[in-house]
Amino acid sequence: MSLSRKNHLKSLLLQIGKSLLEEEAREAEEEKRKYMEENCPALPTPGCMHELQELCRQLHKQIDLVDEERYDMEMKVKKCTKETDDLKSKVQDLNGKFKKPALKRVRMSADAMLAALLGSKHKVSLDLRANLKQVKKEVKEEEKQTGDWRKNIEDKAGMDGRKKMFETEA
Repeated sequence: MSLSRKNHLKSLLLQIGKSLLEEEAREAEEEKRKYMEENCPALPTPGCMHELQELCRQLHKQIDLVDEERYDMEMKVKKCTKETDDLKSKVQDLNGKFKKPALKRVRMSADAMLAALLGSKHKVSLDLRANLKQVKKEVKEEEKQTGDWRKNIEDKAGMDGRKKMFETEA
């Protein structure tokens, strides 16, 4: 197919598409005009103040009715969505299959986790060693006596030594 033939066919297709789009736009405009004539009658132009006030009252009544209908429809939709959610959860419970979400591992220090949970207003540090009791080591009396060990053994040798040992402990 020659280049001129391709360009000619392309221009014909574009002309046909343009005419179709224009026709659709006219049809949509006509449909819109018919709908507006049916549902929204033309407002009468009042001649005096009393007629204008009466027209405003009628419009306010119509607006209130439309708002009530809209609110009722919203409530029905909310109720239906809640019921569908409940039924979906019941079906899921009956099947016994639960979707487990893929969890991401987050590395966070204890201080950062507390700050995230409590908010930035509370300054909390998790110093575990600060909360521990301080325990002092008690030095035993035997360790205090740093003397000659041979002397202690000689004192404890024999019956006299054993007698002394029981007397000092009691």
